[in-house]
Amino acid sequence: MQKSLSLNLSAALMLCVLTGCSSSPAAPSAEPDKPETPAAEPAAETAPAETGTVNTVILKEADDKMINTYTLLAVNPESPFTDADGNPVDGVEVNTAGAEALIDWFLSEEGKELAAAFGQEEFGDSLFYLLDGAPVFEGEITPATEETAQIRLSTTTSVNDSGLLGALLPVFESKYGYKVEVQSAGTGKAIAAAKYGNADLIFVHAKAQEETFVQDGFAYVLPGFDTERLSFLYNYFVLCGPTEDPAGVKDMDSVLVAFKTIAENKYPFISRGDGSGTHTKELSLWPEDLGITAEADSYADYTDWYISANAGMGACLVMAEEMHAYILTDKATFLTFQANNGN
Repeated sequence: MQKSLSLNLSAALMLCVLTGCSSSPAAPSAEPDKPETPAAEPAAETAPAETGTVNTVILKEADDKMINTYTLLAVNPESPFTDADGNPVDGVEVNTAGAEALIDWFLSEEGKELAAAFGQEEFGDSLFYLLDGAPVFEGEITPATEETAQIRLSTTTSVNDSGLLGALLPVFESKYGYKVEVQSAGTGKAIAAAKYGNADLIFVHAKAQEETFVQDGFAYVLPGFDTERLSFLYNYFVLCGPTEDPAGVKDMDSVLVAFKTIAENKYPFISRGDGSGTHTKELSLWPEDLGITAEADSYADYTDWYISANAGMGACLVMAEEMHAYILTDKATFLTFQANNGN
């Protein structure tokens, strides 16, 4: 991302804070995601790490309320596709063969091993973990043909910005002849792209939104599996903030206490505000009596500290760094941001 762009965005948002203006983010799902049984015990809560030029650090992690599960879903070619205005759309072509091949590979021994190993060399720990009892594909991956070679994957900025896809997809493409076109946005927008007929599969992390996607007929059960939702990876959301930690978050017993303290003392907080899985999780952590939801009116009285960015994870991390603000992010994207010196 361009530093100048982020500075302009931060300046604009600070003007909003001073004048009381707010934006209307997309509606999130009703409840946060929870994993099936995790494959490994999370790392112990850590103290802020040495960050070089990055002042933002992890202050709270490995809290049970911060588990972050990732799921694959294949788009049903018979879906009730619509345009952005809700009008029915005909003639949508879904590459089911390509989507099935990619999902099968993600869930194969090779795909899962690569995903679980991602980050170990650079960070000394995996950025994603395999769920215990995750679905497994043990058959042959179907190679690409001229008609099936192009696959459209709609996913979250968290998956993309972490670098996971950049590490995995070239292996799949080289071995089986496919080309994967990645579109990344918040989970709400990633799912919407599939509903508009602009994706062959989705890779997201917001359980309630995924279940609605299934219930509305947009997904189907792949051969060899028992359910539409194929959850196979997890990591943790982390609460980050400035090294000086004015709220004392790192010494608190739980993330719920941390969020309550941030609100009571009006410490700056950057919200994704975009209907993403991260935004959905954040909304579930504020005290109920604050009434913070996806609707702009719900935080109109809090704009002196609560900043709804309606932006991706990377851009929001830059804002938090520049404004010495607190922020909820997935750990994988934060560590990548930190390794890139805040770029």
